[in-house]
Amino acid sequence: MVGSLAGASTMVSYIESATGVSVGGRTGLTAIATGLLILATLFVAPWAQVIPAAATAPAPAPVLAGAMMMGPLSEIAWDDPVIAIRAFLTLITIPLTFSIANGLAFGVVAYAVLKLAARRIEKTDGLLFVLAGLFIARFVYMATA
Repeated sequence: MVGSLAGASTMVSYIESATGVSVGGRTGLTAIATGLLILATLFVAPWAQVIPAAATAPAPAPVLAGAMMMGPLSEIAWDDPVIAIRAFLTLITIPLTFSIANGLAFGVVAYAVLKLAARRIEKTDGLLFVLAGLFIARFVYMATA
């Protein structure tokens, strides 16, 4: 929540913490260290904005992180169009919008629309449609603000 108040996506905080656990961190100390390091970047961020985005976009660390995240794609049911299209739209929206949060939000909306179009609505999809509605309202608000 503190990260959100500082302008960071909550997904960034989650992914940084999950990375700590995946490399062996088993206590809350990894999350605390990650949080402190992210907090330290607040003071460096104004200087980092001087460098054009085109110069930092092909940096090795994000490319390596992206490559490592491709592994779970093999677990997606690519033969099911509703799942495959939603996954593809989420995957392509994240880099195009430069935002993990916007990509995931778009994926939720796409999934709700695809389930409606395919008439594969289940009793447990109520929360999906509520979230999709909230994300649509968020996108409308962001477009008009």
